[in-house]
Parts: sequence; C-alpha cells; structure tokens
Amino acid sequence: MERHVVIGTAGHVDHGKTALVKALTGVDTDRWEEEKRRGITIDLGFAPLDLGHGLQASVVDVPGHEDFVRNMVAGATGVDAALLVIAADEGVMPQTVEHVAILDFLGVQAGVVALTKADLADPEWLDLVRTDVNARLTRSGITWEPPVPVSSVTGAGLDQLRAALERAAGRARERVANDLFRLPVDRVFSLPGAGTVVTGTVWSGAVRVGEDVTLYPGGVRARVRSVEVHGRSQERATPGRRTALALVGLGREQASRGSVVVSHAAWRETASLDVLVTLLPDARALTQRSRVRLHLGTAEVLARVVPAGERIEPGAREEPARLRLDTPILSRWGDRGVLRAVSPVTTVGGCWVVDPYPASRPRRPAGARERATRDPAQRVRAFVALAGTQGVPVGELTVRLGLAPEAVAGVLGTVAQDGIVQAGGRLMPGTATAGARALVIDRLAAFHREHPLRPGMPLEAFRKLVADPGLAGQVLDALEAEKVVVQERGVVRLAEHRASVPAAYVQLAQTIGAGLAAAGPQGQSAVEVAALGAGAPAVEIAEFLVREGTAIRVGSDRYYDRQQLEGAARKVLGAIRTRGQVTPSEVRDILGLTRKYLIPILEWMDSAGLTVRAGDARRLGPTAHQPGWDA
Repeated sequence: MERHVVIGTAGHVDHGKTALVKALTGVDTDRWEEEKRRGITIDLGFAPLDLGHGLQASVVDVPGHEDFVRNMVAGATGVDAALLVIAADEGVMPQTVEHVAILDFLGVQAGVVALTKADLADPEWLDLVRTDVNARLTRSGITWEPPVPVSSVTGAGLDQLRAALERAAGRARERVANDLFRLPVDRVFSLPGAGTVVTGTVWSGAVRVGEDVTLYPGGVRARVRSVEVHGRSQERATPGRRTALALVGLGREQASRGSVVVSHAAWRETASLDVLVTLLPDARALTQRSRVRLHLGTAEVLARVVPAGERIEPGAREEPARLRLDTPILSRWGDRGVLRAVSPVTTVGGCWVVDPYPASRPRRPAGARERATRDPAQRVRAFVALAGTQGVPVGELTVRLGLAPEAVAGVLGTVAQDGIVQAGGRLMPGTATAGARALVIDRLAAFHREHPLRPGMPLEAFRKLVADPGLAGQVLDALEAEKVVVQERGVVRLAEHRASVPAAYVQLAQTIGAGLAAAGPQGQSAVEVAALGAGAPAVEIAEFLVREGTAIRVGSDRYYDRQQLEGAARKVLGAIRTRGQVTPSEVRDILGLTRKYLIPILEWMDSAGLTVRAGDARRLGPTAHQPGWDA
C-alpha cells in the first residue's frame, strides 16, 4: 500500500536547495524567468520523489532569501518531514536558524540535514560544520537524521540522502483519508477547458471528481471538475499529496493564496482563535493588543494578541492568548501557526490552536490549557464548562476537537457518562438541564398566577425562558413526557392549570356576558368592552369567554354573544336558501343593521365557510350544509 508524504526544503539562500531537489527528482522547481535570471528561488516549487518501498513524496522547494520568508512559510505548512539544506563551505547562516525555528513552530516532527557542496569543503572543515550543526539542532523539537554530506554536481551522497529521507518520512505522522477534506491553496490560475485551478497540499480527508466543495474566505460553492497530482489525472485527491483541483463555479478572482478548499459543513470562518504562544528568546514581549502577522496554512493575516495575563515574555513557551484577526480564516484544533512582527517583518514566535471557535466572553482566553489536552473527552468537558447553557454545537466538534467525524461518536459516549447532555444538537452540563427544568416550572407557575384567564404561556415566550432554544426544547419534551406540562394550540401550561375567572372578577365577567347578549348582532368593540372594566382586565375576560365558547371575536376588536351572532347568521342563510343568493343591502333589511355592523358579520360568515362571495352577493358555503347549520 502506497503512503504519501510532503517533504519541505529549508535553508539559507544560495545553499543549493533547488539544485539538490533537481539532483534528487530530475525536476527544476524554479518556474519563473526571474528565478532563473537571479539564480534564487522566489516562489514555491514542487517535484515528486519516489523513496521506494511504497513511499511517495511530494517535495516543496521554498525560497531561502529573507525577502521571501512569507513564501517559505506558505510552503512549509503541511510539511510532514523537513529537508534542511546547509552549504558545507559556509555552515549555519541566519536564514538557517530562522527556517529551523519556523519548522519547529509548525510542528514538523522529522527532518534530514543535507550538507550540500560537500565537494567544495575539505574533510576537516566538513567535520567542524557537522559538529556545529548537531549542536545547534539539539535545541530543536524535530527528530533529525545525522547530517548527510552531498554534492549536487558529482552526485556523491545522494543515495545516502534518499535513505535518510525514507527513514524520516517513515516517522512522520500519517494523514487519514476518512477525515474532513482540507486543502490550503498556494497557487491559483486558469486553464482553457478546465476553468479555475487551485493547487496545494491536501492536509486531511479526500475528495472525488464531481463532489461539491466550498472555498473560504467567502464560502463560495464549487464542484470538482478534475484532480491532478504532479500532472497526472486522478479520480480522488488524498492526504499528503501535492494536488491541483479544477473547480466549476469558481471565478479566478474569487481565490488566491491563503484560500482553503473544504467539503464539509462543519467548517466556518472565525475572526478569533484561542492559542498557546511560544516566543523566541530574542523577540519582544507581546502585551495586550500587540500587532502581529499570523501565518496559518497558506494564509497571512494581521492580528492583535490578547494574552491571558498581562504579557508574554521573550522565550515563553505555550502561553495562553487570544488572537483577534483582521480577516477571518479557517482553522482547526491543533493547527500550527507562525507569528511574525509587523515591522520590521521578522519571525518572533509560533502558536498552536486550542480552540478555533472561542466564545466572545470572557474577552481573555479562559481554560486554554484544559482545551489543549491531548485527551479529546477532556477537551469536550472544557468546551462545555466554558459554554454553560449556551452549549457546544455537536456539528462543530470534528473541527473543534481536530478529530475525524467517526471518532467524535466515541468521545460523545465518554462524556455522556460525566453528566454532559445533548439538547437541540448542543452539548450542555447536566446541571444546566436541571437548573433550566426548575426555572421553567417556576416561571410557568408565576405566569399562571399573573394571568389566570389565559390557557398558558405562548410557546415562543416559553422558548425564551432559558438562554438556549435547544435546551428549552429538551426540557419541554422531558416535562411533557412526564405529564408535568401540556403543550397545545401554541401555548404551554402546567398540567394542573385551568384558565378561570378570579373571584374578584366574576361579577365583571357576568356583566360583559350580559352586555354582549344585549348588544345582539351589533356586538361590542374592544373599546366598549374595556370601558366596562374601569381599569380591570375586561378585554382579557372577553377573550376568556371566546375560548370558553360563549362569545365570538370577529377580526381583532369586535366581540359578540355566540347565540346572538349565530342567530343572525341563520337568518341570512335562510334567506339565501329561499332566494339562491343575497346582497349586502338585502342582508341589511333582513337583520335591520347599518353597513357598519353588517360588514363584520358577512366577513365572519365568509371566513367560517357559511357563505361564499359571488360578485357582491353571497351564496351558501360548504359549512352551511354541515349538521347544525343545515335547514
């Protein structure tokens, strides 16, 4: 079974990185005329390398000149193993040191040192360089193979270098295809017949020809027209390979270096990241709102640093901070980034993401170390503890945990044993559910006391009793199942509650009922009903009578005694049965009402299906033939 890795070069300008890649692969990675004219690498170059034993490598050749370090960082992200190039006749130089620091910050685990131009150095000098290199690399977190002297001119040492690269690549982390697909873009161009093409290293997951993808920033949807790996067509893009995707539906101007192609709804852009920051010993301290350049993936964005404490001192390791980004990016737990000063532009440190979707409060990161733990279940507990009743969306966990989707299910099973519950697609502390349950029961009881005439609390109001609608829904479902509450006709009530007229308003209710009966088919307006109460809730009592069935409201502001209104309707229906239809003027004569009182009755009969309009006249409607209304 083939395994694919990405090997990235690093090292000082003029130390022979491009010549060494050509000697190893046969590919000249300097693509631009300016690169060939100046004799230095300006932009990223790529070449395939067969290391044997089923191990295939994509080599990324990066610039060494200090003016192009930003391009070097873009190429170094996603690297599985490093090929550090040091000229034997010069030894370690400034860019050598900076590149090693960048590789460390990016979490590269394995590396090989190639001492190039070995044919130009005498044995004694070569030994001194080898000793110096070994001493300097002891401070690196990368596991380095012993330095290998090589010559790109004579070919000496190339076989030994390939063997060292094979060993280093074998130790590199293995990327899995069943993870979320992500490809940070480092090049964009257009081709006739192919459309917009984006290239980069597939960091995780896989995507097939014909599948839909989304490009960020912007959330532009596109479809994969074709896949190429080092110029060869493939049906599927897989992790650890230099890949080109031709995308349908994406304009050339909608993508650039720093864009990211993904294929899962769990991703979203974020303008804040909670991170752990490491600073170089010679860097300046980072204080509240210090400006930095963040290089993450192939993106470069300006950011402000918000340390958990007052400042992060030079040489500090993994200090909690929040990065507030000028431009939103895509990120995932465990992502590594490089921090560079805004001016002068130099590398000052690195960071790794412990939460790509931190809550806006508190403003400074809290519990960053708990979210940095390697135990995903413990990370979930930390996320939930910080979120409280707001909850943690389950759909975001594969990004927030840095895990493949199928691994998340096992984590959910583990945290469920700790009392963390799932409500409305969110994870919440079990204590939040218990507290919400007690809260809604108490609020419902209070609502019934304050509004005894109402059948219950409107469902929309109930959902706002707790901070999260999902939690409110879960509590409602549980209380309904236990028959503690009842939900019906858009309201929620305690099971024992029955709307009733308080003793203090019984007389008023009788007065209102009698007034509606006396008003006959004219009914009373809401203003007229309210006047009966002299400050008491007369209209609310009228609404109670409507729900009890003794009164009818027509429109929003007119009330009728049911027997009086239905009696008037029967007179109209009788006339229609005799005449076939009636006009409003005929109804006026039948009921003895003016147009002011007549029109609401006709509109009510229309809405009830007792009549239907035929021009200006009315005919019998379907309800008129039902029991109780038929002749």
